[in-house]
Amino acid sequence: MATVFDELKARAMRLLATREHSRAELRSKLGAGRADEEVVEVTEAVLDRLVELGLQSDERYAGAYVRAKGQRLGAGRLRHELAQRGVARDLIETALEQLVCAEGIGDEVVRAREVWAKKFGEIPQDAKEWARQARFLQARGFSTGVIRQVLKESTDEFAAGQ
Repeated sequence: MATVFDELKARAMRLLATREHSRAELRSKLGAGRADEEVVEVTEAVLDRLVELGLQSDERYAGAYVRAKGQRLGAGRLRHELAQRGVARDLIETALEQLVCAEGIGDEVVRAREVWAKKFGEIPQDAKEWARQARFLQARGFSTGVIRQVLKESTDEFAAGQ
């Protein structure tokens, strides 16, 4: 007969087989619908064992998350989403630093320019369109300075071409 520990460990292994999970995500999924203290203690023991075995790592999760979403999202949104998933601030900052250093992804302005070009591709013709494009980039987590730089560059390129 399987113990609660074995059942929770098996469920956690199935979850981790599909994708990386943060410790907080696993805690939530394993303890879903259960409020008794014994299950909470066993869940923490299972999570500790998974970390011991190297099967779960918040650092690895943050890196994978940033690599997967980094080309489409700005640092602000990545930072917020990882924090919402229970990743520690220092691990988030380390993952974001690796994003800038990663080959092919580039810095924040380059990524914002690529996201902007894919969605719009043409410069804003008036203030209303400029605001719409700026809101789009802001929703993706790019900072105000980066947004201004991207939209100013596109306007400058248009002016130089005429």
